[in-house]
Amino acid sequence: MIFKIELSIQQAQPALFIRTRTSAENLPKVIGESFGKVIKYLNEIGEQPADAPYTAYYNLDMQDLDIEIGFPVANLLPEKDEIKSGEIPKGKYLSCMYKGAYSQMDQPYNEMIQWIEDEGHEQKGVYYEYYFNSPHDVPESELLTKIVMALK
Repeated sequence: MIFKIELSIQQAQPALFIRTRTSAENLPKVIGESFGKVIKYLNEIGEQPADAPYTAYYNLDMQDLDIEIGFPVANLLPEKDEIKSGEIPKGKYLSCMYKGAYSQMDQPYNEMIQWIEDEGHEQKGVYYEYYFNSPHDVPESELLTKIVMALK
């Protein structure tokens, strides 16, 4: 195993997010625009994110990704237009901190999926990526992403 994989139980985490669909090709643009809209709204209402921004993937169809893009927040907050209020559900999660280019993330994903099979767990089919820095700020080799998989 190359990556440090951790199993944990997490409490529900309030979040503000935009749920949308896009192709993998348009993903960077859609994620960037959505983060911008949510952070602008947080600033308008005088709130701050409680943790790193995230994208939740509800499927892995690269032509029609069903995604949620947002920020964890301290409390449930009011919705506005396409910005929804909700929670990242409590439950059992497998996580791995990955450092490197987004294009190489299949490596930690594959190891995590193998770990789930080897340990007899079952996925719920939701994948979260928490972004601790941005390709606008650091070289690809320095990108930090926490990959989190929901388990049954």
